[in-house]
Amino acid sequence: MAVRAATGLVAAGVGTALYGGVHERTAYTLRRREVPVLAPGSVPLRVLHLSDLHVTPNQHGKFAWLSDLARLVPDLVVLTGDVLSDPRARQPLLAALEPLFAFPGLFVPGNNDYYAPTLRSPHHYLKRNNQPTRRGTPLDWPGFARELAAASGWRELTNIRARLEIGGRGIDLRGVDDARLRRDRTALVAGPPEPGTELALGLTHTPEPRVLDAFTADGVGLILSGHTHGGQIRLPGVGALVTNCGIDRGRAWGLSRHEAAGRRSWLHVSAGLGTSPFAPFRLNCRPEATLLALSGPQ
Repeated sequence: MAVRAATGLVAAGVGTALYGGVHERTAYTLRRREVPVLAPGSVPLRVLHLSDLHVTPNQHGKFAWLSDLARLVPDLVVLTGDVLSDPRARQPLLAALEPLFAFPGLFVPGNNDYYAPTLRSPHHYLKRNNQPTRRGTPLDWPGFARELAAASGWRELTNIRARLEIGGRGIDLRGVDDARLRRDRTALVAGPPEPGTELALGLTHTPEPRVLDAFTADGVGLILSGHTHGGQIRLPGVGALVTNCGIDRGRAWGLSRHEAAGRRSWLHVSAGLGTSPFAPFRLNCRPEATLLALSGPQ
């Protein structure tokens, strides 16, 4: 009986590893969420949120799936960092994103846009104070950001504040550099939205509470982020085991509320489309893109 039990456990472990490492890791999923962030009676706004692509040169299935997202005809595309895992993927990724360049877009970098991923022991991610201690080969994020902006017309919001008009609607934009690497400078984008603004939108790759607090206190209505991979491994009844940042595990994925200075904002944390090349595994947390339907309260 002991042998049969051990054999069963091994078989279950192998099956789970194959499922998470072969099937679910590439089971790209489009999710749709409604966010009542606009004023009553407002015309809905469709935002396609992409994050944590972590692309490498030969991910042809991921590239094809990204290209097909243009059929959604979003009003705005937002990319919240961790774009490349290999500099050789720059041109294949730009080609894959080209159909989406027909729409306005915004982007900010993530921690893995500055340094190539490195092999780490999984136990590091379970530490309470999991700070980056080892960095891989430096990546040319500024060069890629210029190339992406030139090809697409999208705006980079790395510690930048701007304004955008979509269909006559004024949108206050602000984004920060990666908070995981402590490159965020919220003071450079601080302040309340201008009069006549229909939506104040904040971008940060890592949903660190200090950035969420600053955005929310200034009146930002919707914050988009990634980084957590939704936990990447989610257990039934438990959810995400880790967030790899300061946010609580209950908000590691999806739509939630954030409160600061007597104000509330909506927060959307994308589970992202990729993984580190050294941890190519997902469980109960499929890779995703999200179409956010912004509207007034029902």
